[in-house]
Amino acid sequence: MKIPTIHGYIDRRILINFTADPKVVEKIVPFPFRPKIYKGKAIVGICLIRLRNIKPKGLPDFLGVNSENGAHRIAVEWDENNKTKSGVYIPRRDTSLKLNTLIGGRIFPGKHHYAKFHVEENNGNFHIDFRSSDNTLISIDATEALLFNESSIFESLDKASAFSEDGDLGYSPNKSKFDGLTLKAYTWTVKPLDVSVVKSSFFENEEIFPKGSVTFDNALLMTNIEHEWRSERRIKV
Repeated sequence: MKIPTIHGYIDRRILINFTADPKVVEKIVPFPFRPKIYKGKAIVGICLIRLRNIKPKGLPDFLGVNSENGAHRIAVEWDENNKTKSGVYIPRRDTSLKLNTLIGGRIFPGKHHYAKFHVEENNGNFHIDFRSSDNTLISIDATEALLFNESSIFESLDKASAFSEDGDLGYSPNKSKFDGLTLKAYTWTVKPLDVSVVKSSFFENEEIFPKGSVTFDNALLMTNIEHEWRSERRIKV
């Protein structure tokens, strides 16, 4: 069942990007996806997003819901109708909204895990952490920056932004299929972030990512973005 277009606002979206060993990522990305390679590296990451007034498009804002959400992302490519497509594979989603855990994977694309979020934001400083129902943990401390990380594999803010924007189509596992969801941002504007602390029990799990196989690269910030979510066709395993 295809859901109606969902409309709302991104209060804050932090994209935390890592480089990873492509051979390691190949083992955790299911067919038909494969890692999207940039300068010899796979790109993986975390999205921490606060959504406001989320509801079917056309309904008034006061009927919408708000939530904090986290997603682990892997940049991927796949072949479809003799063309190469790109986006992100999302092995897990976490949310502060219990409604999402009930309808995710049923009505709304992608299974969601319930998580308790702790958020502090003040004058361009951000602390976000959460613990999910299965003890998955994420924590980040970051500050708005004037300059993009000069040691990033992307070399410039524009290149990092373009790569992230190209990942607007995400697929999440759901039983014997993958649910697709496209983010259509009405504007796409990012700022660089300096990150002092970043922790993820997923990327720090050495049974999945052996030591040294994944390295922090950069972080981007988006704020106050009107947007839509559009469901895409499901891919069957």
